[in-house]
Amino acid sequence: MWTIPKPNYRAGLCAEGEIAVNIGGVRVVLFGDVLNRYPESRLAELVNCSTQNSELISTLCDDFDPGRKEFYFDRDPDAFKCIIDVYYFDEIHIKRGICPICFIKEMEFWKIDQNVLDECCKSYLSEKEEELKEIANKVKVILEDMEVDQCITRTQRCQRFLWRLMEKPDSSLPARIIAIASFLFILVSAVVMCVGTIPELQVMDAEGKLVEHPTLEAIETVCMLWFTTEFFLRLASSPNKLRFALSIMNIIDFMAIMPFYVVLALTYLGTTSIMELANVQQAVQALRIMRIARIFKLARHSSGLQTLTYALKNSLKELGLLLMYMGVGIFVFSALAYTMEQSHPETLFRSIPQSFWWAIITMTTVGYGDIYPKTTLGKCNAAVSFLCGVIAIALPIHPIINNFVIFYNKQKVLETAAKHEVELMELKSGKETDTRENFEIKFLPLFHHQARVRLEKLQ
Repeated sequence: MWTIPKPNYRAGLCAEGEIAVNIGGVRVVLFGDVLNRYPESRLAELVNCSTQNSELISTLCDDFDPGRKEFYFDRDPDAFKCIIDVYYFDEIHIKRGICPICFIKEMEFWKIDQNVLDECCKSYLSEKEEELKEIANKVKVILEDMEVDQCITRTQRCQRFLWRLMEKPDSSLPARIIAIASFLFILVSAVVMCVGTIPELQVMDAEGKLVEHPTLEAIETVCMLWFTTEFFLRLASSPNKLRFALSIMNIIDFMAIMPFYVVLALTYLGTTSIMELANVQQAVQALRIMRIARIFKLARHSSGLQTLTYALKNSLKELGLLLMYMGVGIFVFSALAYTMEQSHPETLFRSIPQSFWWAIITMTTVGYGDIYPKTTLGKCNAAVSFLCGVIAIALPIHPIINNFVIFYNKQKVLETAAKHEVELMELKSGKETDTRENFEIKFLPLFHHQARVRLEKLQ
């Protein structure tokens, strides 16, 4: 049985049918018959080309020693050790410690198709490519903030300045102050909404009904004026109005503002006959309750809340499993509880749908006590149900927490990588040797040209 000879890491002259390659100082002797298994690869072309054809050899390698018949390559020797595995095992594994993106460039140099990568390495490579795309997008955002175009009009310059002021807290000190002020207004508004429901702090109106204290209403009005001004300034300065209007966070901002003006219109502009209608009064109360949407505005100023949202979005599968486990358990244990409790004359389980409430509060270990089993079998069923509920809730929790930690750390690494990429572009454009004014005039066009080139490589 014929076996494929292994590559030799030895010195000396090559025998017939062998070639010697020197990869970054590491000499490897390879067999021509093995290399011809992939005839379109660079090594197979070296085996089949004549040593007298110096022009062709110079296009295939960096240098050539005709006396030793040794080809020299200024490439990564560790990556090459993985590359030559394809000639012996018909597949390639990326070893730990090798950058997958650089390894793909090595495969392109040696003219090896990416389809020979093992499935585990393909998934790892796709993950790294997605990270690079995210870095490229972050670099684009940073470059847009730094861009100073001499051709834009004064109106466009003011619009861009206002957009950075309202949307980019890290762009300047005034922008950071505005972000902190907006954060404080959100907190004050939430506190006022809660405090305004305390009966001791409410006052009587002309009809003898309890209403919010005038001082709290004044604070509420000031907060709403701030939110309204902030929203319309961001809308006016937005470079893409349609994207701004369709953004989830902007929709939340609008929903937090809208109830105040609707209630104001119904209260002060509506006629007495309209306000006496029960439906209108209920609508006013419902709109007042919608003020709780303001608390979601905190997500705009909190990277932790944003990370939690993305982590939950990436954990939809685990959350779906949790809901499925709970749904099956609720149905099974509520049906069993209803059946077992029918023999008791004072049973609290009147129907299976009514028993759903008992199963929910039992499996989640809440147990309000408004409905409970009275038979021995019903109590045993309750004990099993809350044990199963604890297990069902605990199982998906760890993957969700793990997704949160991974995503949070990944975002921090990507932000740092994007900033380092921009700093590298700035250094190459010569920014460190000139003043800010000279940089904007002399080096900024070159800086953005190099940035676009590097972004194309990242993407």
